[in-house]
Amino acid sequence: MEDSLGQKVRNIRKREKMTLKELSEKTGVSISFLSQVELNKSSATLETLRKIADALHIHPSAFFSGGEEQGEVLPFTYEDLSGPVLDASFKPLKVMLKPFENRGQDIQHAGHEFIYVLEGELCITLDDERFVLTAGQSSFYSSMRPHYWRNDTAAPCIFLVVTNG
Repeated sequence: MEDSLGQKVRNIRKREKMTLKELSEKTGVSISFLSQVELNKSSATLETLRKIADALHIHPSAFFSGGEEQGEVLPFTYEDLSGPVLDASFKPLKVMLKPFENRGQDIQHAGHEFIYVLEGELCITLDDERFVLTAGQSSFYSSMRPHYWRNDTAAPCIFLVVTNG
């Protein structure tokens, strides 16, 4: 049986020899909430997972390896397309946003993101500008800009994200 999201967070944190207090200081997320996430008593937003991943020096997709949902109810799913390559300078992901869902709050991180919509309609907010991409359309932007993805339609949205941050 594969580890749950919380177990993966805990295992990676322990592998990095980091305490909950240290992770809290690096992420700005409370120790109690981090503990609840690790114990699968609370769900973390994508923004929080990104902060945890950055503090642990990994890509957020590491939390979702295996491509199978673990019974967690998330508004999105990630599929890591990089295979066994762990040290690439970029990370390709396939993301599926459920109808009328979003991936959390605005986030910012180092690097750039390239998005290519495979199916459906994706709304991207960069700073305060809103863009709608449909199947076959793409966007490339600095991920230092606050950005946010959402699906405002009744159909799933599937898109590729390639990030180097």
